[in-house]
Amino acid sequence: MPLQLEIEFASLTSKFEPKSLVVMDSSLALNKPMQRLDKESDGQISRAIKAMKFTGKVKSSISIAVPVYSDLTNLILLGASDPAKATSNDWLMLGGFAMGKLSQSPASKTASIVLDLSGLNSDTSADVAASVAQGALLRSYKFDKYQTKKNTNKDDEKSERLEKLILHVADPKSAQSTFERLKAIAEGVALTRDLVNEPANHLGPLEFAAQCEALAEDGVDVEIFDQEQLRDIGMHSLLAVAQGSDRPARVAVMQWNGAKSKRSKQLCFIGKGVVFDTGGVSMKPAGGMEDMKGDMGGAACVTGLMHALAARQAQVNAVGIVGLVENMVSGNAQRPGDIISSLSGQTIEVINTDAEGRLVLADLLTYAQEQFNPRFMINLATLTGAILIALGKEHAGLFSNDDKLSNELAECGLTTGEKVWRMPLSKAYDKMIDTPNADMKNVGGRLAGSITAAQFLQRFVEDGMPWVHLDVAGTAMASEKNDINQSWGSGWGVRLLDHLVATKYEK
Repeated sequence: MPLQLEIEFASLTSKFEPKSLVVMDSSLALNKPMQRLDKESDGQISRAIKAMKFTGKVKSSISIAVPVYSDLTNLILLGASDPAKATSNDWLMLGGFAMGKLSQSPASKTASIVLDLSGLNSDTSADVAASVAQGALLRSYKFDKYQTKKNTNKDDEKSERLEKLILHVADPKSAQSTFERLKAIAEGVALTRDLVNEPANHLGPLEFAAQCEALAEDGVDVEIFDQEQLRDIGMHSLLAVAQGSDRPARVAVMQWNGAKSKRSKQLCFIGKGVVFDTGGVSMKPAGGMEDMKGDMGGAACVTGLMHALAARQAQVNAVGIVGLVENMVSGNAQRPGDIISSLSGQTIEVINTDAEGRLVLADLLTYAQEQFNPRFMINLATLTGAILIALGKEHAGLFSNDDKLSNELAECGLTTGEKVWRMPLSKAYDKMIDTPNADMKNVGGRLAGSITAAQFLQRFVEDGMPWVHLDVAGTAMASEKNDINQSWGSGWGVRLLDHLVATKYEK
């Protein structure tokens, strides 16, 4: 479902929309249009600022009753604190906060944000304006496609939804140019949120694969493998997860070739796409099982990222690989105690059928190395509940064999606000998944569950291949709401990985 808010940039001298929000720094200096309005209202705005002790502190706001002879119907002043000290993520969050304020005010389909922050140079001003616009765009996202007109209140809300937002800035042309890249990223986030939010009866492996195929419109080369092809390839570990479902497995391989040099090695992003996870024979408890429609958050992120890279014409070669399966219970489902083979040739004893995501990723990791020999591999998966116990919903768990790549991701996480925390890997933990019956077992016991899951994945990573595993169980779905996201599906990871590509690997 595409983002529905239209963003425009206009000059500070252009006429404001009746619903307007003015972003002010701690100097509380009124821009020229506001000075005129203040003069016309006989100092009403200045008096309101003084009377309400508005200081311009970040995210503080006041609503002002506008003069009856004014074209304005609603005027809000919003604090931005000291613009010289704010980061790009601060402006992003402020844009989301501003959108939230506008959404709460009386109905109007168009609104203005007046962004006149003196003291910033033209390049910085354009970056700020674009970040504020991206924040507003991300905050505007709603997943309400299944709400019908039978619900009168919800229908009324839809009719009052803000459709157009005009940002009044010092240099509209530069802001618009800068925003185009950020808009592409926001679209990738929205696509990721859509996929995570979709109920499993509407989004199975086939439907997810169709969403991947649609990226061909962006210039992405997409190949979909069906069950017979996967069997011929040798992805028996992935297929073992899918065998209990009537819905056949799919693997999507998405390639974006935007690097100037044809010899540039690909960056590889791999996602777990379990469209619904009952736990299989090792069935999950009924309470909260409905959330398992989001067990494909890793694959959703990879898909959204591939859209973002293509839509903004990233100068990089990247491949996204997602394994799409459903983990169900049936007479054909795999059992605890089964021993299965993987594409790598290694065998796996299945102790718990609810530890299925790692079985999917194992074959994808092997395939990525055999087919692409990429510069690095980053896999994302809503893999373990244990990572929630360790890190809550503030950080994704990061496991890696490469210090450089880990440090780059940590740095990018601090910049974007999509934070990661590195967790340990060692031979001591690796021994916990040894078994006398096969090359390994798929769980290591009750302790260190996130770590032993990562140790399992590492057994499918060849020596010398830089690799990161991101456990996003706490961040991809049912994450904490914030200024730029009020949705159950957060879209986490798209901005993080796009920033990694843009700042570290794009030429």
